[in-house]
Amino acid sequence: MAKTAAPGMSNPEDDMPVVDGPADQDAVQRDTRSAAQRHHDGLIAALRALLASEKLGQHNGLPVSIIVSTTLKELETAAGTAVTGGGTRLPMADVIRLARHAHHYLAVFDNGKALALYHAKRLASPGQRIVLYAKDRGCTRPGCDVRGYWCEVHHVEGWASTHCTDVNTLALACGSDHPLVEPGGFTTRKRKDGTTEWIPPPHSPASGGTPRPANHEPTASTTPKNF
Repeated sequence: MAKTAAPGMSNPEDDMPVVDGPADQDAVQRDTRSAAQRHHDGLIAALRALLASEKLGQHNGLPVSIIVSTTLKELETAAGTAVTGGGTRLPMADVIRLARHAHHYLAVFDNGKALALYHAKRLASPGQRIVLYAKDRGCTRPGCDVRGYWCEVHHVEGWASTHCTDVNTLALACGSDHPLVEPGGFTTRKRKDGTTEWIPPPHSPASGGTPRPANHEPTASTTPKNF
């Protein structure tokens, strides 16, 4: 904080905030923030530098990052909220501010299906993982509320038989539920609306339940189709 929260440093009101310094006298004089606000802004600057450092490694095939998805309508009107891959809702003003320092991805959905994201490798690509965060938002097994960041990518149609990794035949499954899909266990299939159906094994008292709607929010009782 002695560096990032000093007067004139990390000031979001500046067109080009000073993050490495020291700040010049003009930046110091126009800084009217309280000490508490400077500490807040300094902490944000430090965390942003850490995220951008590329030293945090990878998580489930993606560089550690914040993934936020929203609708074009809400983005254009700068109103409403967006949802992160961990299920957190963010006001649109915060989303726009974060986007100033972000890499942007565009995913187009047609009746619940993402377009043109497939390849011939077994592991899902980074682009496919990002789309699944936006589309599924969490584990697709009914009754499970594990958020997207803590899920694995599941091939609804087995890789051994298709040798194709198509985003429309992929789904998110948590580490506890993913192993349930095996010979003699649960099976999965995609429905026409893009949701993933979990079918319990024969003679099992367990039920697959109603498939989660596309773009479900794990902790919500009702789900608007936002994407």
